Amino acid sequence: MRHLLTLFDLHPKELEAIFTITRDLKEKFALGLREPILPGRVLAMLFERPSLRTRVSFEAAILQLGGGSLFLGEDVGFGSRESIEDCGRVLGQFVDVIVSRTRAHQSLVEFASHCACSVINGLSEQAHPCQALADLYTIREQLGGLKTLRLAWIGDGNNVARSLAVGCAKMGYSFVAASPPGYQLEASFLEEVREAVPGANVEQIEEPREAVEGADVVYTDVWASMGQEAEKQSRAETFAAYQVDCKLMGVAPERAIFMHCMPVHRGMEVTTDVLDGPQSVVLEQAANRMHVQKGLLAWLLGKQS
Repeated sequence: MRHLLTLFDLHPKELEAIFTITRDLKEKFALGLREPILPGRVLAMLFERPSLRTRVSFEAAILQLGGGSLFLGEDVGFGSRESIEDCGRVLGQFVDVIVSRTRAHQSLVEFASHCACSVINGLSEQAHPCQALADLYTIREQLGGLKTLRLAWIGDGNNVARSLAVGCAKMGYSFVAASPPGYQLEASFLEEVREAVPGANVEQIEEPREAVEGADVVYTDVWASMGQEAEKQSRAETFAAYQVDCKLMGVAPERAIFMHCMPVHRGMEVTTDVLDGPQSVVLEQAANRMHVQKGLLAWLLGKQS
């Protein structure tokens, strides 16, 4: 049984297979075609956190592929009214795939270990693999001809940063994160990436300008993620020097693109002129969530048919 809990779970050749399916389905989508290649398949979404892009993009994806979806919120009692183990054993008998958006990554790992169907991480505090898949696909669409590529992450070393570090390593891209002390990617995590992908070029530094120099992609995210609302003010002060504005983008080559996984706080982690400017591919990136997840579902469920 295959799960996608982090991008460590995918081999580079499997990433390519998912992107090949994605490209085919997206081309057909542009022609108005919705190919029902997963008829009767049921996707359940087990969410402990709010969502816009993840929920809607997965619902649209499975519907366009000919299947159906169920949304399960906190009323399910995941880990409270019923144990995580029992939830996994029961739900896995009803549906074909589960997208879980959890507060604790370890709960997701435990849940998947008891599930008889595939489990996809729709976001945990440690990883957001579906976001990173869409990001990597978007980068290929926008900058596909580059033989070498450098992604500069500006800001908190959070779940998206971790997933992108792994994804970039597997794609052969360089990844550098610029973050203030106390908010950086752990040295042990970076070593884990290097061990999983020999030759991986992943690094953590402090200075934003240094990260952006020569970067093909400049990426940022909110300074306070879900569950960190109480730290919003202190983080705003700590990250003030990490705002992506036109001056910082000017350090990167003209070909560089700007990315943000959204939701976005205009005037904080990024200025409006960058977010809505010609280098921004934020909307294309968001749209690709659905397309890549169609590719992921087709690949994952197709392997089990």
